[in-house]
Amino acid sequence: MSIDVHQHLWTPSFLDALRRRSEPPFLDGWTLVLDGEAPYEVDPGDHDVDARVKLNADLDLALISLSSPLGIEHLPPSEAWPLIDAYHFGARGLPRPFRAWAAAPVTDIDPVRLSHTLDQGFAGLQLPATALQSAEGFGTVAPLLDVLEERGLPLFVHPGPAATSEGPSWWAAVVPYVQQMHASWFAFQAFARPRHPGLKVCFALLAGLAPLHSERQINRGASGRGLVDPDVFVETSSYGPRAIDAVIRELGIDVVVNGSDVPYAEAPSLEFGDAARHAIRVANANRLLSRKESQS
Repeated sequence: MSIDVHQHLWTPSFLDALRRRSEPPFLDGWTLVLDGEAPYEVDPGDHDVDARVKLNADLDLALISLSSPLGIEHLPPSEAWPLIDAYHFGARGLPRPFRAWAAAPVTDIDPVRLSHTLDQGFAGLQLPATALQSAEGFGTVAPLLDVLEERGLPLFVHPGPAATSEGPSWWAAVVPYVQQMHASWFAFQAFARPRHPGLKVCFALLAGLAPLHSERQINRGASGRGLVDPDVFVETSSYGPRAIDAVIRELGIDVVVNGSDVPYAEAPSLEFGDAARHAIRVANANRLLSRKESQS
């Protein structure tokens, strides 16, 4: 059962919700308008469901996630919920091999509403890394994480808004996104894991390579040399064999899962042999997504 835990697909209901808006984020036809960024021309083919099904012919499961860099989770509740509801509605109607991560605004923490959403078959909850970089951030979303922990479902941490309009086209993906993931990785260790000992979590884009900083972390006073949290996963989107190999050497292979970030990137080539490919594309992802008994 080959799995991709990280794709984006804008369904008709979500596109319509973006086009009904007149303030960022919104769509003018196929032109995406965001705060502080140049207008971006979206390729309609990137969000064609039939074409994506064909592209995913080798997958048994592809998880769709809300595009957190749009900043939807940070909008006021009256603006965030219509977009998130439209995303959920469209995601529920997608054919196989699709399932989706649920979404929730960080401006209106509603664990009851999240529970109802998860009852509809969502794989877990995605939150933006921009909301998870401090004790305060993780404290704010703690009621949502409690719901996940009670159900044995995972949290998916995805980059949020880049908050910059400067630099070349690759700047947001390489600088602020990576910085966000790096910060959220260490904030989870320091502030969230003690409160949520049974929570499973997956960090996008290899957590911005934060695991490779463990030597510096330990040299500056952190404990835990040689310890790997078996319920903290990283996915591989936008990286290749060298970075994946380095993270495997630090964390071991059992917490690395396949993610592509389609349509913005492709799944990496895993040049580690059949056993490693099976672990990353099948076994590890199954363990991430399987329900875990609550420890509470």
